[in-house]
Amino acid sequence: MEPVTLILILFVAALVLFATEWLPIDVTALCLLSALLVLGLIQPKVAFASFGSDTVITLGSLFILTRVLLRAGVIEWIGMTLTRRARNPTALLRGLLGTVAGVSAFTSNTATTAVFLPVVASAARRAGFPASRALMPLAFASILGGTITVIGTSTNLVISGALPTIGLAPIGFFELAWVGVPCAVLGLLYLFFVAPRLLPARDTELAEGLRAYLADLTVAPGSLLAGLSLRESGLGRDYGLTVVAVRRAGSTDSSYGPGPDLVLQEGDTLTVEGQTQRILAGKTALGVVSRSEQKQLALAAAEVGGPTRPSDVRLVEAVVMPGSSLLGRTLRESRFRERYGTSVLGLHRRSRTLERAGARRPNASMVERLGHTRLQIGDVLLVQGSAARIDALGEHLVVLGDLTEQVRDLRRAPLALLLFGGAVLAGGLGLVPLAVSALVAVALSLALRLIPPEEAYRSIEWPILVLVACMLAFGTAFESTGAAKVLTTALSGVLEPLGPYGLLAALFAVTVALTQPMSNQAAALVMLPLAVGTANALGYDPRPFVIAVTVAASNSFITPLEPSCMLVYGPGRYTFLDFIRVGAGLTLVTFVAALLIIPRVWPF
Repeated sequence: MEPVTLILILFVAALVLFATEWLPIDVTALCLLSALLVLGLIQPKVAFASFGSDTVITLGSLFILTRVLLRAGVIEWIGMTLTRRARNPTALLRGLLGTVAGVSAFTSNTATTAVFLPVVASAARRAGFPASRALMPLAFASILGGTITVIGTSTNLVISGALPTIGLAPIGFFELAWVGVPCAVLGLLYLFFVAPRLLPARDTELAEGLRAYLADLTVAPGSLLAGLSLRESGLGRDYGLTVVAVRRAGSTDSSYGPGPDLVLQEGDTLTVEGQTQRILAGKTALGVVSRSEQKQLALAAAEVGGPTRPSDVRLVEAVVMPGSSLLGRTLRESRFRERYGTSVLGLHRRSRTLERAGARRPNASMVERLGHTRLQIGDVLLVQGSAARIDALGEHLVVLGDLTEQVRDLRRAPLALLLFGGAVLAGGLGLVPLAVSALVAVALSLALRLIPPEEAYRSIEWPILVLVACMLAFGTAFESTGAAKVLTTALSGVLEPLGPYGLLAALFAVTVALTQPMSNQAAALVMLPLAVGTANALGYDPRPFVIAVTVAASNSFITPLEPSCMLVYGPGRYTFLDFIRVGAGLTLVTFVAALLIIPRVWPF
């Protein structure tokens, strides 16, 4: 059988598998590459070279650098700063969506959506309308921002990296901004004024799976809270923490349900209620400490003869089981810290949540100090300690989940931001290739212990890297065997009557359609050689068609299958039709904007 026929058969088979996801996309890509090698359609040296390509190195590095920014709390700090300074709730929500679009131009839109999700939901409540009318716009704003730079989405990088293999220059760092910025602005206006009218007003369950803990935090010397009233502290407004009791330094009595005018002093211990990430963010940003945590770290340091490294400490949720020796006893009575070498940062009890209980003034027994609270079956403890100590908890507690990667250290934020910004600036200005600047930033992040190596490896989305490497190799085989020429010659005969504008519209529409059943990266890599080959066959400059495929592959709004959309799908209680209703209009906006702008910036 002719090589061209074999390639086309494999091409169709890959399309079917990508669309049906009968196999995971990375497995399909590996099977495709294996078939190329077995059939002799590509040489091993050429096939394996794609795994070390600039695109793969850049993608892997950016996954790690995004995790470094998240670990340092940079993105959360941006959201909290905007929340703190905004006056009007509606303006705050719109400002947050604009900020999300800006941030996602340089970071993963999925990570940006995840970090801003609770912030946007809170802003929606303050603006007086259901979070269901804000969460989908959040996901869409993050996707819109991804079309502004070449690193905005992995799809942009994939196409840019594939272009040299077909004889075209890669996409410039800000080249997409000519069309990406107008599409983002028009899209945001649509999300501000049109989307809320189309979205349902449903009660959301954002807190589902996010436990509210009670935690004791002490105002340390030099804390930003010292001398401020509870109203001025912003603990509730900016950090989502409810102060349910305050105990003065040197006193054994607590003031329950403190008023907003209570002025905080150094040494005050606050009993606060909030979600894990909010407690951690407030603890690192405001200069409040957990005495239990400090004592446990000192104990651990004494055991190892030196200070413990942050990467050695784990944070987990553990539930008290029937038959545990801890039942009916307080943490102090059981000598929990000394016995297990771990510290309890918070306690969640399913039967009580102040807001759900509807108590205006909480009962003192409900918010006792953690050390004096008698444990019950089903209590969930937020436990911090070394890996070995955590593993030893199994006899008395069952670990529900590892929350270590939620720990933020805002003290490292300036350094993390400097490394990320330096990599982007050096790559964007062309001082060094982007792959080099990103890799150097990763090496420095690891050397400076901004992220442990284990977490860095976990942060890489390996299926995407495998997909990209395999499909780059397939693209090379597609060209070298002449299959691309055969297919594009046939397509050019059909599409020639449409003219350049019709061809541009057709390629955009087909790419959008393909991104619904398959991944954005796969759709882009399938459409790229077809767009370039058809343009060359018809005598057009392929650049505008490359840009159209890139923008179309990144703007996936019609279904909730995009990862950013999946993050809000459950919390917003959306249906599939909700995404079609709102996403179709936004897709039309970007479609029209792209058709008007692309030919003027990149002439046919």
